[in-house]
Amino acid sequence: MKRILTYSITQNDLHTPVSIQDYLKNLGYPHTVFVYLRKNTGSVLLNGTCTLLKTPLKEGDLLTITLEERDSSKNIIPADIPLSICYEDKDILVLNKPAHMPIHPSMGHHESTLANAVTGYFDSCGTPCPFRCINRLDRDTTGLTIVAKHMLSAAILNNAMTRREISREYLAIVEGSTDDAGTIDAPIARKDGSTIEREVNFLRGETAVTHYRKLAERNGLSLLSLHLDTGKTHQIRVHMSYIGHPLIGDFLYHPDNNLIKRQALHAHRLIFSHPITGTTMDLSATLPEDMAAFFPDFCAS
Repeated sequence: MKRILTYSITQNDLHTPVSIQDYLKNLGYPHTVFVYLRKNTGSVLLNGTCTLLKTPLKEGDLLTITLEERDSSKNIIPADIPLSICYEDKDILVLNKPAHMPIHPSMGHHESTLANAVTGYFDSCGTPCPFRCINRLDRDTTGLTIVAKHMLSAAILNNAMTRREISREYLAIVEGSTDDAGTIDAPIARKDGSTIEREVNFLRGETAVTHYRKLAERNGLSLLSLHLDTGKTHQIRVHMSYIGHPLIGDFLYHPDNNLIKRQALHAHRLIFSHPITGTTMDLSATLPEDMAAFFPDFCAS
């Protein structure tokens, strides 16, 4: 994957004397990218001439940054698996992940993951690069996930995730009739004796806050819209079980798959700033068929 970025320097960029590194740092360039730029001769050009990061900028300068990665992630086998692409440009790929697909390879899932599919897709396009997923989803959770196409977009988006600047809306189907809206503020910890299961634990848990709003109710089930202030493992699943409204099909926290063969959870909407252009991205994916069957008259908006 090769990405060439050009910046035309204006007087507004030069309130004080600014070096190339200062300018790029203000754009969100992280330390890892500066290390790359120092090591790779020709990756920084000023008015067409190779230069150093400490070089000062002046009005009218044309700065060109080249980022190039020629290899895919090690130990990820490319696979020809269809992808549902919601958005793609030179910097990011946003996918609608299906159920029963892990994000990364693991024991028993060496070639059937999203990482395998994306690696195969990039290779087929002649643009191999490491697999960098920004917002990971559980194996059986469907919906939107962002893949960064190069080191800069990955670093900027990971920082945005850390600062809670990526808005994520989930849709879930839970048992029972919930309140019309509510907030669950209950700390989550790993359950003793388990490497996977989590629980609400007020003694040793970490802060976790979930907001929910009921969208519809039918046949003893509630369809909820949920937003997270935090991003703990299994947060929605744990919190909804904790208040007595577990997700249907959740094998860990409500082991009853008579209605659906997975937890009924879907990453419906993402709102974030594009890592390179700064444009507000507002993307959504409608309910998958197995969840929509419970609320046929509902149309997510």
